[in-house]
Amino acid sequence: MRGLIGLGLGIGIVFASAGAAVAGEPSEVVRQFYAKPGLELEESARSMFLDPARKVLNQNDAIRQGGEDGCLDPHLPFNDTNFDPAEVMSTLKFEELVTGKEATVVAKFKAEGQLQAVQWRLKEIGGRWRIFDIVSMSKDWALSRFQCE
Repeated sequence: MRGLIGLGLGIGIVFASAGAAVAGEPSEVVRQFYAKPGLELEESARSMFLDPARKVLNQNDAIRQGGEDGCLDPHLPFNDTNFDPAEVMSTLKFEELVTGKEATVVAKFKAEGQLQAVQWRLKEIGGRWRIFDIVSMSKDWALSRFQCE
């Protein structure tokens, strides 16, 4: 009887561990930025980024601390559109490609009545996926190319 209980607990732990691994998938990292608009501009989220994206975000923070608006549009994850959060969340889909320790996640959603697509580029560092760039797939911008000075 104890053996069966121990086996059941062991299987439960394995499934719990598998669930924790799924939560760390690249798409789940990206999903947070759609669930909480403006998260990328919060200092508390800075650990989710690597250079060159982190460098640009830190430069933007420095400008904002000086009393100016900053150099970044606050709607980068939404492809620099006026968006309705409910419309975005109801249409949001991810396409993910993982190659070794790098991943590309394309977030597709509707905003302003049109399909939008934003590419997120991530690297796995220390078992955590971190964002190193955000790129529009239909407009001419990439976070890594912003010149915030």
